[in-house]
Amino acid sequence: MVHPYTIIQSATLDEFEVAAAQPEDTEEVMSLLVGIAEWLKSRGSPQWAGLLEGKDSHNTIDAIRRGDVFVFKQRPEIAGIVMLLSKPSQWDRELWGDKAFDGDGAVYLHRLAVHRKFARTGLGRTILDWCTSGIRFPGKQWMRLDCIADNPTLNSFYAANGYVYDGENGGFRMYYRALD
Repeated sequence: MVHPYTIIQSATLDEFEVAAAQPEDTEEVMSLLVGIAEWLKSRGSPQWAGLLEGKDSHNTIDAIRRGDVFVFKQRPEIAGIVMLLSKPSQWDRELWGDKAFDGDGAVYLHRLAVHRKFARTGLGRTILDWCTSGIRFPGKQWMRLDCIADNPTLNSFYAANGYVYDGENGGFRMYYRALD
């Protein structure tokens, strides 16, 4: 399968190996996402709650098959993941409106997740940095993402990592950042 990207950095400065998730990673990736959803629920957040009911609005399993999910490993386990879409999903089209269309020059970031064992290690920042400098998507100039609007910690995290606020829609804040 030909992918619409080139990985130019297969390891991070803090020694995480980076690669496209493989089908054999599916169970561990889904377990990580469900674990984060359980942790969020324990903190009173409904974010990613659908995963606890077997609903995945971003269809992560198919995204793995397409090569759109990237894993950050510290052998032997997956420490973090991110989904990068070179074309807007239906969700992105609804959220971003007229800005989201095929060929819009944007990559859409979803499902950034860090295993709780690696929380507060800087891995989240490492993943964000890698998304804009460790991978190339020909013809793309922007990284776009959204997050739940009523999570001040998450919103501050994106702003502190160079993402520019671009409005709010349906309880979600939208951010963008130029690709390196």
